[in-house]
Formats: sequence, structure tokens, C-alpha cells
Amino acid sequence: MEGLKKILCGLYFVVLILTSYGQSVNDLKKEREKTRQEIDYINNLLKETDQNTKTSISRLTMLEKKIRLQESLITNINSELGYLDSTIVRSYRNLDSLNADLILIKNRYAMMIRYAKRNQDMNNQFLFLLSAADFNQAYKRFSYLKQYADYRRTQAQEITALQERLSKLVEDLNKRKEDKQQLLSSKINQSDKYEKQKSDQKEYVNLLQKKEKDLKKKLENQQKIAARLEQEIEKSIAEEARKTAAKAPSKTSKAAGTVKLSPEKKNLSDDFSMNKGKLPWPLQRGLITDHFGEHPDPVLKHVIRRNSGIDITTQSGTRARAVFKGEVTKVLTIGGNMAIIIRHGSYLTVYSNLASVSVQAGQTVETKQDIGSIFTDKEEDNKTVLKFQLWYENNKQDPEKWISM
Repeated sequence: MEGLKKILCGLYFVVLILTSYGQSVNDLKKEREKTRQEIDYINNLLKETDQNTKTSISRLTMLEKKIRLQESLITNINSELGYLDSTIVRSYRNLDSLNADLILIKNRYAMMIRYAKRNQDMNNQFLFLLSAADFNQAYKRFSYLKQYADYRRTQAQEITALQERLSKLVEDLNKRKEDKQQLLSSKINQSDKYEKQKSDQKEYVNLLQKKEKDLKKKLENQQKIAARLEQEIEKSIAEEARKTAAKAPSKTSKAAGTVKLSPEKKNLSDDFSMNKGKLPWPLQRGLITDHFGEHPDPVLKHVIRRNSGIDITTQSGTRARAVFKGEVTKVLTIGGNMAIIIRHGSYLTVYSNLASVSVQAGQTVETKQDIGSIFTDKEEDNKTVLKFQLWYENNKQDPEKWISM
């Protein structure tokens, strides 16, 4: 019995390892699948820009993002391989131990069977019962014989069941070895893709550097449009502050550009603030290709790019949507495209580079409501980019800290 208990404990340990392996590997597979889907999405965006031969910084950003995702994919595969190797080693070590114990138990069982055969004559059992000193002892001997027969039968069944389960475990572990071979092949494939992408990125940087004048001209034009939009935002904030001051001068805050809120708008502002890090994206799906704040240009030397929000590159035909309920305070046209400013109490969200809008000033919008179509620049690099900003009164905020990532 002691050996059988040892086998059962060891078998439980193997099952526990395989269960733990299954959970961990499933997590890694989900992460790997998610990364592959992101890479596929970037490939689709790159195909759209491939329709035009002109170059852009956003395309370079997509290539860089794709390389980072490829690195993540390879790291993920390495993690799974490492976990797989350690699991196989531990499991086979334990299986060897269990098989040795099983052989020992089977030998003992065989000895018991041989002994039983030598004493299985019914006359011997009958004499064993008749030689009892009294009825009590005879009953105990009868019970012993019955229990012994039941024990032999039960032990034989348990050994058969253990053999079947051990066989299944070996089969499962062999499957893990097949998985390992597939992962190794996948790793080689992904590593080759990674090297190719690094080479493409280098070539594209060289191509962009040859067009430095065109890139500088584009950047200057973008900065002019951004400055005009910023002026409009600040103007809108100042106008609302003046209107509020005219209605209730005694209650208006002295801070420049600050709007005194009604109780309803104060609640809206608080609700917006409570959703920091949980706001939906201002479109269904996209890739952030320029971040908030100041950062060096990836191609132009000694040039600093400034962004009051973030740029999100998406597929042609994608529509913008409000990230939270609020009121449209202004719809304007800047640089040939349209922009929308929505107030959420003390907060403002700004959606620019739109081809058309489906809302108007003074209109109330709900979270995720369609507000307009995003412009696709077919004359330049065929890119579709939504420019999104978030302000707390007259202070710019980093949108990436507010939207759900």
C-alpha cells in the first residue's frame, strides 16, 4: 500500500506540472496571437501607403513599431521554449521514478499471486476455517479471506489504471516535444523576418534622409496648422470664461481662462476625471505614430518635433468618435481639413484632420458617438491620421495617459 500511495502522489505531481504548463503556455499563446494580429494590422496600414511612392515619417514609425512587435514575438517564443524544456525535463524525471515504483509494486503483487495460487485449494481454506478455536475466530478468518480477495482485485484494477494514465502522460509529453519542434521552426522564421525588417528600416531611413528638404517643409506646414488649432482652442476657452463671467461675475474664478462650472457640468467633469486611463480610443482601431510632447525627429538631425496631442494612423474610411459624453463647443476648418472641440466640464477633447463632420456646435454627444470621417491624404503618402488632443482647461494633457491602452 505504501508504494501505491507513493505512485499516486508522484502521479498527482506530474498532473499538476502539466496543468500548470497548460495554463502558462495558453497565456503565452494568447499573447503571441495578439502580437501577430497587431503585426498584421500594421502590414495592412503599410500596404495602403504602398499605393503611393512618396515617403513619410509615419511610415517609418510603423516600420519601427513592427520591428518592436517582432522582437516581442521572438521573446515570447523563447519564453515558451524555456518553459517547455523545463517542464519536459521535470516530467520525464518524475515519470522514470514512477515507473520504477510501479515495477516494484507489480513484482510484489506477482509474489502475492504466486503465494495465493499455492494456497488457493478450497480444502486448505476450509481447513483454515475449521481449525478455528471458536465461532468468533472462524468468522474473523472468513472476513480476512474475503478482504484479501477484494484487496487483490482492487490492487490489480489500480495498477491497470495507473499504467493507462502513465501511458497518457507519456503521450502528452511527446506532444510537448512536437510543440517544441514547431516553435523552433517558428522562431527561425520570425528571426529571418526580423532581420529583413531591420534591413528595410535602414533603407527607408536612407531614403528619407535624401528627401530632407521635403520633410522639413512638411513639418513646418504641420506645425503652422497645429499652432492655429491651438490658438482656436485657447480662444474657445477664453470665450467661455468671459461668457460665464458676464453671467455671474461674483462667482467667476479669477484664474485666467478658467470656466466656472454649473453643478451638472461639475459632475460631468468629475466623471471624466474618474475615467483617466479608461477612456475609449477616439476611433475603433489605430496605431499611435506620433506621441505627446517634444521629441527628436527620427530622421531630421537637430530637429525637435512638438505635438500637443497624439497622431493615430488608421485605415482609410475609419471614422472618429467621441471618447466621452459632452457638448460640441466648436467645429472649424484648419489647413483645408476640419476639427471638432468637445467640452466635458473642465476638460476638452480635440479631434482634427477630419474630412467631414457629423455634429455641430451646441450639440450634445455620447461616449463613442460617431462625429466625423478621418481625412486620407491621397496626394501625399495615402495615410489616414487622426490628430487627437486632450486639455484640462488651458493645460495640455498626454492623451496616452487617459485612453485605455
